[in-house]
Amino acid sequence: MHLVLKKFWHGKSEATSGRKPIKIIIWLILLFLVLSFGGTIIRLITDYIWMNSVGYSEVYITVLMSKVLLGVIGFLLFSGALFITLFGIWRTYTKDPLLNNKIPLVVSTRKMVWVIALLSVLFGLLGSSMAKGFGWQRWLKLLHQTPFHQVDPFFHLDISFYLFILPFLKFVDNLLIGLSLFILVLETLAYVFTQLIFRSKRAQGHLAVNLILAGVFLACKHILDVFETLLTDKVNLFQKSAVYGLSFTDRWVNIPVEYVLAAFSIIGAVWMIIAIRKQSLRQFFTPVAAYVGLAIIGFVASLVVQQFIVSPNEFSKEKPYLKHNLDFTKTAYELNHIKEKQHPGNLTLSKEMLDRNELTVSNIRINDARPLIDVYNQLQTFRTYYQFKDVDIDRYMVDGKYQQVFVGARELSTGDLPDQAKTWVNKNLRYTHGYGISMSHVNQITEQGQPKYMVENLPPKGSVKVTRPQIYFGEENYDSVVVDSNVREFDYPSGETNVNTTYKEKAGIPLTGLNRVLFALKEGDLRILVSNQISAKSQLLETRNIMDRLERIAPFFTYDEDPYLVVRDDGTLVWIVDAYLTEKNYPYSEPFSHDLNYIANPVKAVIDAYTGKVTFYVVEPDNAILKTYRNIFPELFTDKIPADIKAHFRYPLTLFKIQAAMYGTYHMSNLEVFYNREDYWQFPTEKYYNEDVTMEPYYVTMKLPGEDKEEFILMMPFTPKNKQNMIAWIGVRNDGEHYGEKMVYRFPKQKNIYGPQQIENRINQNSEISQQLNLWSQGGSKVIRGNLLVIPIEDTLLYVEPIYIESSNETSLPEVKRIVVAYGDKIVMEPTLDQSLDELLSLIDPEQSVEPPSGKNDGEEPNGKTETSTTANEKLKQLAQLFKDYKKAVSDGRWEDSGKIMDEIEKLLGQQ
Repeated sequence: MHLVLKKFWHGKSEATSGRKPIKIIIWLILLFLVLSFGGTIIRLITDYIWMNSVGYSEVYITVLMSKVLLGVIGFLLFSGALFITLFGIWRTYTKDPLLNNKIPLVVSTRKMVWVIALLSVLFGLLGSSMAKGFGWQRWLKLLHQTPFHQVDPFFHLDISFYLFILPFLKFVDNLLIGLSLFILVLETLAYVFTQLIFRSKRAQGHLAVNLILAGVFLACKHILDVFETLLTDKVNLFQKSAVYGLSFTDRWVNIPVEYVLAAFSIIGAVWMIIAIRKQSLRQFFTPVAAYVGLAIIGFVASLVVQQFIVSPNEFSKEKPYLKHNLDFTKTAYELNHIKEKQHPGNLTLSKEMLDRNELTVSNIRINDARPLIDVYNQLQTFRTYYQFKDVDIDRYMVDGKYQQVFVGARELSTGDLPDQAKTWVNKNLRYTHGYGISMSHVNQITEQGQPKYMVENLPPKGSVKVTRPQIYFGEENYDSVVVDSNVREFDYPSGETNVNTTYKEKAGIPLTGLNRVLFALKEGDLRILVSNQISAKSQLLETRNIMDRLERIAPFFTYDEDPYLVVRDDGTLVWIVDAYLTEKNYPYSEPFSHDLNYIANPVKAVIDAYTGKVTFYVVEPDNAILKTYRNIFPELFTDKIPADIKAHFRYPLTLFKIQAAMYGTYHMSNLEVFYNREDYWQFPTEKYYNEDVTMEPYYVTMKLPGEDKEEFILMMPFTPKNKQNMIAWIGVRNDGEHYGEKMVYRFPKQKNIYGPQQIENRINQNSEISQQLNLWSQGGSKVIRGNLLVIPIEDTLLYVEPIYIESSNETSLPEVKRIVVAYGDKIVMEPTLDQSLDELLSLIDPEQSVEPPSGKNDGEEPNGKTETSTTANEKLKQLAQLFKDYKKAVSDGRWEDSGKIMDEIEKLLGQQ
């Protein structure tokens, strides 16, 4: 190798020896290109085939062409700049008589051009990767931008400038600054260390051109930084303003400093050129020191102004800018049209009120999704290879009645197949899909405290009809599978036998001809190519995880992490995923995460669980950013939404949580109150699994004041900062034409409305309830406190919390044993919600007659009357004694006696 390099650099008299190194380099370059780009070419072709199979080939072509264009521009820019620079340096060296015979690299023109070309190509590939990787979205949005028709109050530019134009200009300028500085440093080193900078006019000309370019690009950066003062609360490296967006210090210090630095960037470049002409190395570096000095002076000035002018009188200085911060943040998070109303928080609950709101009461959720997933996975999987990844809440019309339900998809987890079944044929051809759903009432439980199913078992049967239960696309990390092969697909187990099926759609990639070769290479599995179980009619189902599928089709959206399954009217299954548009350049807006300060949900992505077909439905057609993407990808979006899908649209919990958190601050319209954060609202805490956790938003079915019927509402209570009383609640409507309408109900400040944590504390302080909970937590069991729900009913409030009991055994199931209902100063705990409400009404008005709920309920005496407090206390004492006897029998090893005692305990608990 050493000899080859020696011959290459120093040359030989024979022509053949001169050509050999060049041929070796050419072959090495070709080998590098094949190894580097062979896989890329296969990926590009297979990606196009896949995108064509899902109906979005035009989206792929649009993105690919923009990347190719920017990649070519980046390659030409970087490779051309480096080639011209290196070639110019080399030619300058060869023209200098003092260097011509000292450096061996300058001897052969042909060899040197090849070396420079190779280095330029490698550098060009770097530039191409940067340009296409970071610039394609910015480029497309710049070309197809849609105005917001809203301008900022300082520069009077449309918001679209900050979201579409400024990001691209910053990207291009940063790219050019990096390139020009690299070239400038390279030239400076090349000419300073050889002293050509002072004796070669060619060297001086090269440096002059690059100095001017670097100065201009640096000046552009400072000009663009002026506009970025509207996008942050930082006034310098160490200080922040009370304002998000332009502040007093920005206006009077930072912006003028940026203009001064922009002007000096060009002046300094000219200064350095003059210094070269004067052959003064000291003056050559003086502008660099002066630039750094000016930047430091500007930094110190901002520190001083912020510390000694703004901070002592911050509100008066920042008042004009606070207004912009308040208004623009509310607009960015769609908080500017929230309807605020007063809620009296009266104590007017009566049986007549409950009867008037029967649908609200009957949909109060007494099951909790978090323990429920364990129940589903133990009772409704039937085989180890099935799994419920999540349980979601939705609403359906069942038997003509509007009902909230829990829904879970029974997906296939091939990783849980028995070891002997983990063959290539089984994992790729036979076990291809999950099967069916389970659906249960949110408000009904069995006598054992388990959920009452509306749809269950295999095949799924119940009140909601499922006609195509196969789930080929879901939330599991599915591998690619081949369908329509010579191997029958496993459908579902049936007793001692298995039911088989064959895929009945043409939704995959046909494994014919070249497709089979390409996808065998892409999957890295040659068995796809050689297996005789795969025929000409076989199809490859690829990217079956629905989140990966969406990211692959439309990566410019941010997708909600909680997809939910819907049964359509025809019995087919689809997934619905909320697609967000997020930005970080919305002026004056406070960020919700890192630097993201804008979020909207204008699109719902729907994925067919059987075919994998993806449809992007538009729900906010007037969104300016969405309009921009529609200009880019007109074939991607669909306006006409089927009624049975639209009926299951839910306002996304993630978006609502962000908006509610922002509203906790930005509901304050008085600027002084807003500045001091005097009326800051926060999310309350609740007790869950015996730990205090921050409450999550939750869905309820309720009738809003002034409305004729119940509807699906997503809501969240608010408490004042560092206090536990409830100050308000925020909600958003989910149904029909009112989808997305937000409202806030404020409670009177002159009286206390219990917050969730106060109710939790009062449950702990209730002697009878706490005694029973402590009793249940003994003997190897644990008590699980479910979600505490605040339920507005007309002008009053109910608080409902389920109590679960779970054995410490690994295979135990959490069971709902009691329902706590709180109202005003009264708290009751009974086996069912109906009994708790009846007990509550009897405490509110002891004189009124309360009819027992229909059917036999735990805790009822034969005459239909509820137990008295005396009877309850007697049973608690009896239970306590039985537990003592049980522990003693276990410690003595009297297993038969302990079993009998436990039977008595369970019998007595069942009567509570």
